[in-house]
Amino acid sequence: MDSFLTAADSALRTLFAQPLASEKTPAHGVPEAALEPAQKKLAGALMRVNHVGEVCAQALYTAQAAVTRNPELRAHLQAAAREETDHLAWTRQRLDALGARPSLLNPLWFAGAFALGLAAAKVSDRASLGFVVETENQVAAHLQSHLDRLPEQDLASRAVVARMKEDEERHAAQARASGALELPAPARLAMKAAAKVMTTTAHYL
Repeated sequence: MDSFLTAADSALRTLFAQPLASEKTPAHGVPEAALEPAQKKLAGALMRVNHVGEVCAQALYTAQAAVTRNPELRAHLQAAAREETDHLAWTRQRLDALGARPSLLNPLWFAGAFALGLAAAKVSDRASLGFVVETENQVAAHLQSHLDRLPEQDLASRAVVARMKEDEERHAAQARASGALELPAPARLAMKAAAKVMTTTAHYL
């Protein structure tokens, strides 16, 4: 029951509350750039995709922490989720600054990611950690692609994305050091395909 209530609280806070960061955004003190309309639209779309990624991260870590019976792993997952809450807040702040909105499908993304997190965690703790490694590796690569696409003068958005990339790479390294199981190739390919659908849809919706 406690795990269910925690998961429900996480869902409500992620989807309907204004996220509160424990640390100032990397964009703090960085002046807003004067972007052309097309540049502003692109930056907003990319940050919406990044915001969706953080919605999914909350769902994944919450599900995995709810299933594991290993207190050390649960603490690790919960600590990572708190850092992802910072990312959620930072990306939402960038959306507001760019005049863009979050994805209309966030409840769907949260539910899907939560289901995947549950499935991975029920296999084993090592499989759960392997899922973390693969997810974070894909997210880091995705964030690098956004650094390549964001307008050069949008230093505020670039600062947020660069910091997020560093954090995701660290999460992957920590999970690997904790004994993560390497996922089979079909699972990795399926995750990439699902991520492609999500990111393409969230770019517009």
